[in-house]
Amino acid sequence: MSRIILAEDDGDMRRFLVNALEKAGHDVVSFDNGKSAYERVREEPFSLLLTDIVMPEMDGIELARKATQLDPDLKVMFITGFAAVALNPDSQAPKDAKVLSKPFHLRELVSEVEKMLAQ
Repeated sequence: MSRIILAEDDGDMRRFLVNALEKAGHDVVSFDNGKSAYERVREEPFSLLLTDIVMPEMDGIELARKATQLDPDLKVMFITGFAAVALNPDSQAPKDAKVLSKPFHLRELVSEVEKMLAQ
């Protein structure tokens, strides 16, 4: 079973994502900020980091960078309303990270997550 760590500061969005991924059979641990998510990544391994980009305290790009330094095998998917931000080469986002732009269908999210996990 794959373990997914989710960082999303919007409560409704976070609940939607957790529900959809758990229904699809994934084990999801979710946080409303990057700092708490990072603390958890330091404690145990996850298969995938699913993170919003724009968050208080620690943004998703910094979270992804730090988390993949700890665990180079961690896959990263950004969810954002600002796709251009993630894809900016200066952002130092992990280079094989996937970006899913809001709005998206939950089915689309689940299928993208499963594709990534299967790689």
